[in-house]
Parts: sequence; C-alpha cells; structure tokens
Amino acid sequence: MSTSHQHTDRLGQVIGRVLRGGETIALYGPLGSGKTALVRGIVQGLGASPMTVTSPTFVVIHEYDQGRLPLAHMDLYRIRTPHELESTGLIEYFSGQTVTAIEWADKGRAVLPQDRIDITLNHRGARSRSIQVRATGPKSDELLARLRIQYSKTGGIHRVSPHRALNREATTRL
Repeated sequence: MSTSHQHTDRLGQVIGRVLRGGETIALYGPLGSGKTALVRGIVQGLGASPMTVTSPTFVVIHEYDQGRLPLAHMDLYRIRTPHELESTGLIEYFSGQTVTAIEWADKGRAVLPQDRIDITLNHRGARSRSIQVRATGPKSDELLARLRIQYSKTGGIHRVSPHRALNREATTRL
C-alpha cells in the first residue's frame, strides 16, 4: 500500500537501482493512479533527473538516456488499432539495454515480451493506492527478488505474497 507520492517515488527509485538493462515494465491502472509518478522514480533510480519526466500521452514515447541505462517511457492510452501500435516502433525497444516502461500496457499486450514486470496501481481511497508487482518469467523473477530485498531495506514492503504457478509467476504487493 502506498499512502503518498513519496512512497510511489521511493518504489520507483528502488526499481531503477535494481535494473540491469533490457527489462520491460508494463504499467496498469486507471487515470491518476501513479503510473507516471512511478516512472519518475525509476528514472531517478537510474541516476537521471526526475524533473524532466512527464506523461508521454500525446507523443507516445519519451526517451531518457542521462542515467546509467537508457529508458523509453511509453504511453499507449491513445492507441486504438494494431496498426497504430505497430507504427509506434514499440517492438524495436525490446532488444538491447533499453529499459521500457509502458503505461496502459494492456493496449500492447499482444506484442509485450513474455518475460516482463507487470505493475498494477489502483486507488484505495482518497489518500492511498495499492501497488502489485508481478514477475512473468525468469529474468523478471530475478529482478523481483532483488527488488524485494532492496525495497524491504527501506521499510517499504507491507505484505509479500509470493506464489508460483506453472508459469513461474511471482507477486509482491507493496
């Protein structure tokens, strides 16, 4: 549970610090749930200025390369068709060292890498939100393990609920 923008920012910073390059972070949640705030923290955790991070709703992709790893911040909110999705160049970012953070990732689910981190943010009253982090494969499972360790050092994990299904999913609620 996150009770402030600072908690969401702190989680983002820890995610940024544990990234190794090439990860995909799929972000889900309603408007105003903190997706861009989380990306702002990730950018800061990568060592870049969070002040430049804004929602890429109208331009679809913002690139940040001032930190230790490049990050492509995408927003698929306005994507309506598979052709529009293809024309974004989204798939090109899934190779190499670029970290991709994708808001409204449900609109690109068909092309997302199978091994990724899914983060779902939801409102829980006027002043708090729930944040669920889920690994979907071996690389993201390792990232989630590093995240649990580092985030718990900040006193941030309220409830950890790891469960492994046949598809190796692991979930942490923050």
